Amino acid sequence: MADFDLGDGLRKVLLAGIGALATGYEKSSAIVDDLVKKGELTVEQGKSLNTELKRKVGEALVNDAAKDEAKKAEADAQQADSAAASDDAASDAPAEAAE
Repeated sequence: MADFDLGDGLRKVLLAGIGALATGYEKSSAIVDDLVKKGELTVEQGKSLNTELKRKVGEALVNDAAKDEAKKAEADAQQADSAAASDDAASDAPAEAAE
């Protein structure tokens, strides 16, 4: 019969399995580390984007407030002009009626 040592074969299979597990662990660990790095990068990009959006919203609010104030001042000026014009017309009307 063949000289086949079952113990030696079993030992090789066991060591091959342990080697496969170790290799799988190393590869999966490297993949997890890469994903963590990408996740951290994504978090940093998100923080940067959030900061940029806050700045832009703040600028937009300031610009809108300035436009609103300019429109209000313009409306007040027009209202004052029309009030002055109606006062002039009112003061001219009694003088014409008296003549």
